[in-house]
Parts: sequence; C-alpha cells; structure tokens
Amino acid sequence: MSENIFRRDFPIFQGNNTVYFDNAATTQRPVQVLEAMKQFNDTTNANPLRGLYKWSMEATEAYENARHAAAEFIGAEKDCEIIFTRNTTESLNLVAYSYGLSHVKAGDEIVLTVMEHHSNILPWQMVARQTGAKLVYMEPQPDGTITDEEIESKITDKAAIVTVAEVSNVLGVTNPVKKIAEAAHRHGAVCVVDGAQSTPHMPVNVQEIGCDFFAFSGHKLMGPMGIGVLYGKIDLLDDMPPFLTGGEMIEYVTRESATFAEVPEKFEAGTVNAMGAVGLSAAITYLKNVGFDTVMKTEKDLTTRLMDGLSRIPEVTVYGSKDPARHCGIVTFNIEGCHPHDVASVLDTENICVRAGHHCAQPLMKWLGVNATARASLYFYNTEEEVDRFVDAVGKVRGWLGY
Repeated sequence: MSENIFRRDFPIFQGNNTVYFDNAATTQRPVQVLEAMKQFNDTTNANPLRGLYKWSMEATEAYENARHAAAEFIGAEKDCEIIFTRNTTESLNLVAYSYGLSHVKAGDEIVLTVMEHHSNILPWQMVARQTGAKLVYMEPQPDGTITDEEIESKITDKAAIVTVAEVSNVLGVTNPVKKIAEAAHRHGAVCVVDGAQSTPHMPVNVQEIGCDFFAFSGHKLMGPMGIGVLYGKIDLLDDMPPFLTGGEMIEYVTRESATFAEVPEKFEAGTVNAMGAVGLSAAITYLKNVGFDTVMKTEKDLTTRLMDGLSRIPEVTVYGSKDPARHCGIVTFNIEGCHPHDVASVLDTENICVRAGHHCAQPLMKWLGVNATARASLYFYNTEEEVDRFVDAVGKVRGWLGY
C-alpha cells in the first residue's frame, strides 16, 4: 500500500493509531495552518482596522490579505464581495435576515431541497413565518440526484429565493447548482448555495455557478473553527441592511441615528477574528498546494475501497448512489439491528471515529425512512490501511453487540 505523504503535515496523526473518519464535520489542521496562526499571535496580535500603529496596520493587512485569498479561492470578482462570519450557519442566517426579510413577501416561494442541512432550512422557515412566504421542497431520486424535471416543476415565477447545498452532508451527492441558479434567475429569484461540503473537496467558482450568495466554513477545509465566509454579489450586498450593528460597521453615529460603512465592513460588526482569517488563508494555500486533482482522486479511490468492503457485509445498507465517485468522500450507512449510536460507540473502542445521528438533516432522514445513520467521511490525508481497519471493524460490530 502506498504511503500518504501528506499525513506528516498533521501533528494530530503523529504517534497515535486513531482512524479519523468524521471529516464532513470538521477536518484536521496541518502544521502550516497552526504555525501561521501562532506567528500572527506572536508577532502581530492587535485589533485590525482601528489602530494607526505598526501592529494594528500589519494585522489589518493580514486580515485583508485573507479576504483576497478567499475571494480568489472561490472566483469572486471583487474582494469586497467576501464577508467574514463565524461559519456557514452564520453566513446563511445573514442572508436570511438581511436579504430574506427585506425582499421576500407574502405569497412568494422559497425553494430548497429535502436534503438540506438544518442550517439551510431553519433560517428560511423563519423568513417564511415572518413574511407569509411558502417553503417548496425539491425531492431527490433514490440515489439522491435532483432531476431537471424536478428543478423545472418546483422553481416557478413564484420563487423569490432558491437555496441548495452543493454537496449533501449525508449522501455526498453533488447537486446541479449551475442549473438550479439558471432556473432561479429565469424566474426572477436569487440563488443561495451552501458550499460547506463542496469547497474542501472540489474546485468552486461562484461566477461559473452563477449563484448570488455562497457560504462555506474554514474548519471544514483545514482552517480553524470560528471563521466562515459569505460571498454575495456586490449589488445585492449594497442593498441589504446590516445583520449585526455596533463597532466598526458604521460611518457616522449621532445620538439618534447612524450611517453605515461600505461593504464588507457593514456586515462585520465588532472585533473581527483576524487570527482565524489568517488560519483560513493558510489553509487555502495548503489546499491549493495539495491540488484538487489529488484530493478528488484520493477520495474516489478510498471511497471505492470502503464501499467495496461494506458491500461484502450483508447486514450493511449504504445510502445514496452506488457509484463511489458520486459520494464526495461521504459514506452513510446502517447495520441491521444496530443503532447508529451503538455502532459509533463500538467503533470508538477500536479508535475509529465516525459520526452517528441525524446529521442535522432530519427531513432527509425521514425521506430515507430512518431515524438516524452512521457516517464515515474521508479526506485526502486518510489511507487505505485506515479504510481496511474500518471495514474489518464494521464487519465485527454485530458480533460485539451480541448478535
């Protein structure tokens, strides 16, 4: 079996035999990211955007360089179209509160898919409740795909917002976001894309997709927790009211009123997460150096090996497509007679980390006809040996549980 040369960059993997298969929840960080954050903390730790002294100006430069890195990474036309948030959830809430509440009206429709993460359902439920709009769900095929017919039948002239995850965090299926954006625009709606599960695993270009908003998180692509990105087209962002108010997002304040700063500062109230932005920028650089060709090939090979192994265990059901290449490194499964929480607990005794539960996607769980599942999610730093250990352990779970 070939050596994975990237593992040496990840301190958490050194000196232990833990199999980490929960990458869809959060990824591990290479030393290059950790060192970039430490260097910022050791040499440039000051409040950006405020001070006229050297440290503050250097912190501001590092923060804005990170904004440029994020813009370039996803193909944004302008740096100012990048808003830093805490995570994908906050980014989607920003769009719902600042754009949704001010643009959606009674009788409008908000179109989404049944496979959305709760972070891309609950904000739109709020908008629908407060405006009188209606939620309309696109239903997938048994393999998780959304057909052209479903897109055309659900996105109509009543649509005001169409929102979709580019990659499902349960099925791993890649949704046709470009077609969905085109359909949304044909009917006068804006398109919001949740890129939390796609951005770490495949090239993304928001201009090619044609979406109006795009959200992703740093911690899912080897960056730190607490830093996220919202891309928005500048004309839409200019027209939106602030999401949060307070320091640094203002132009001028009197006792009675205020005028707000330009985009992006208008949406970044308070002291920003500069060290997190530096870490995100370092993660983007690292990921670009690895290359998406390597990421995608490694994940495909590992997923194929994993699914082939599970297919030889009669009691295992894998959800979604039978084609490993369409899983984006995510394999969601159940073992007959075994609760997913028990499966995860038993695997943990073998130092194998998987996720179990509804994966913040309960409407999809209901559509699948289950209450919960186990999920193994891979990344390019995982190995064939880890896959084999996982498959061997899954094959023994029922015996360990007394079957």
